[in-house]
Amino acid sequence: MNFGKVAVLMGGTSAEREISLLSGSAVLAALRERGVDAHAIDPADRPIWHLEGEGFERAFVILHGRQGEDGTIQGALEMMGIPYTGSGVMASALAMDKWRTKLVWLAAGLPTPRYCMLDPATDFAAVVAMLGLPLIVKPAHEGSSIGITKVHAAGELRAAFDLACKLDPLVIAEEFVAGQELTAAIVGGEALPLVRIDAPEGKYDYENKYFTDSVRYRCPAGIRPESESAIRRAALKAFEVLGCRGWGRADAILAPDGRFTLLEMNTAPGMTGHSLVPMAAKAAGLDFPDLVLKVLSGATLG
Repeated sequence: MNFGKVAVLMGGTSAEREISLLSGSAVLAALRERGVDAHAIDPADRPIWHLEGEGFERAFVILHGRQGEDGTIQGALEMMGIPYTGSGVMASALAMDKWRTKLVWLAAGLPTPRYCMLDPATDFAAVVAMLGLPLIVKPAHEGSSIGITKVHAAGELRAAFDLACKLDPLVIAEEFVAGQELTAAIVGGEALPLVRIDAPEGKYDYENKYFTDSVRYRCPAGIRPESESAIRRAALKAFEVLGCRGWGRADAILAPDGRFTLLEMNTAPGMTGHSLVPMAAKAAGLDFPDLVLKVLSGATLG
């Protein structure tokens, strides 16, 4: 396809800026390798509305987190009439909100961990009694494990809440589900082979996600075929009920008893050297430049 002049939107102002720059650089290089007239655009450095008068025909949105993955940039691109990759305004905003994502999934009959919302007046002892220990506390609108705490003792819950509150007024406490950590990439309406994540001591945090080589990734995931099929079907349904389109990534846990639960949906997943969507695409026979072109070919409005 002749994609015309393409803006690769990367960087931005969120807490995930550093990762977005890494992802964007990889996407930019892949597009240029395939002859696409691609240009790096960082909304933190120049106003996004400058795109309208500079002849851009498409935008590859690889901004992670708020002001990029939450419908904000998508709305601006809609107003300018520039087709863009990934989910639209509503789905982007909804998937970025972990609480409202859970509400939709539960209404659709999809499994997700039990949870409760926290605020300064919360009875933290009652939360522990309801969800058990350990439990997970996280800000509702952050990604890349930013602001997340695994709480092992009741006395740690207040500090975990205070940490998450610094990033987001909306804070979730979620039951901890032990099991194999899996991720399902979705590209062009298809759920790709699952990736299993084996992190040291189960600690798949910001540092291990992006800046160490201590995590082991398995694709094929090495789980029972019927479990793989069920999780991929559920991930695709989870993607669709949120109204997502183009591409994304659902994270899940497979418990020892064979049951699984969905954790969250990412509508602009990472594309770094440690990222999961490229691993799944490779297992499906799609190399990185072809993956990037496939995502870009799905750019649309509305």
